[in-house]
Amino acid sequence: MQGYINRSAKTLITEYMQLFPIVAILGPRQSGKSTLAKEIGRYIPDFLFIDLEDPSDRSKLNDLGLFFNLNKGATVCFDEAQLMPNLFPELRSIVDKDRRNGQILLLGSASRELVNKSAESLAGRIGYVELSPFMFSEIDDKKEGTMIRHWIRGGFPLSYLAESDRFSEIWRKQYIQSYLERDLVIYGNSIPLLTIQRLIQMLANNNGQLLNSSQFGGSLGVNYHTVRNYIDFFEKSFITRTLQPYTPNLNKRINKSPKVYIRDSGILHSLLDVSTINQLLGHPGYGYSWEGYVIENIINSAPDWQPWFYRTTTGNEIDLLLTKGNKILAFECKATLSPELTRGTYTAMQDLKINELFVVAMAPESYYFKPNIQIGNLNVALDYVANY
Repeated sequence: MQGYINRSAKTLITEYMQLFPIVAILGPRQSGKSTLAKEIGRYIPDFLFIDLEDPSDRSKLNDLGLFFNLNKGATVCFDEAQLMPNLFPELRSIVDKDRRNGQILLLGSASRELVNKSAESLAGRIGYVELSPFMFSEIDDKKEGTMIRHWIRGGFPLSYLAESDRFSEIWRKQYIQSYLERDLVIYGNSIPLLTIQRLIQMLANNNGQLLNSSQFGGSLGVNYHTVRNYIDFFEKSFITRTLQPYTPNLNKRINKSPKVYIRDSGILHSLLDVSTINQLLGHPGYGYSWEGYVIENIINSAPDWQPWFYRTTTGNEIDLLLTKGNKILAFECKATLSPELTRGTYTAMQDLKINELFVVAMAPESYYFKPNIQIGNLNVALDYVANY
């Protein structure tokens, strides 16, 4: 099995280190931020790694000004920077005295929005890069079995690279429990643990479907505003992705509810108690799992594009749209070898004047189903986006 996996974000991070005094690498816990930072640090003559979860490392920062005076010229990496919010305002005065680019790396298990109150004083001095768990494009071996493994286990390094399916499953279940019990406290949320456990389970069982906040709220005994706030927290801590509906200026009744996906397919499968492809094949969430897996991989491969889905109240639908300026790319996700499209898909293409649709399926080869409809596997779809 593949060992160390080169991360596509490495190029962007090194570029940002030439542009900003501070670069923040943000992503879910255990997504490989520390490993990537240390890999980058191998090529920096004076690189210091400070783990803010380690009391001995934190004690080195009792006098931050002295620490930086004694380590002039070094590149300092602070891991789990969100654990020390008072660090951010002090960094401003430090980098203003020495505007050398690439002098500080901040690693954080929270989105820019969650750390923004602390980081707002660093405006103009900091560049942000998001690091997701392994995407399929980052895995060298592109055999079908590798894709299935990645789909079932997800992209978290310790899950994907585990020695066995059983070890991978155990790790993911422990990760979910730790996230619910620990991260909620770290970010100051007072959400009852039982409520949040039930909500994330409900989201998993409704993965990729239209969000009905009122229905969820009724089941949880809270109002729909509270449900949206909880989901917003999941979003900002990289557990879920909320896909908004595309609402062009058409004479159509567009469904205004978003879709919510569990971002990592392995975490989704653990929440569904699915550990093998055969179990997934028989699960009612099979198609939605494939849809979420494909969408997450495509969105991560196209950071400059804005993602949407399209659905009218009459059922005209396209799973994923990517827009940039006046350009639009359209994708359907079909977890089958021989996909078929509904009338609603063809009508949606007419609604939006889409010239070409890519159907991401389990097909071993790429081919044109119709002159403007291409069918191919995930690897071909990612190449399609990259070369557009």
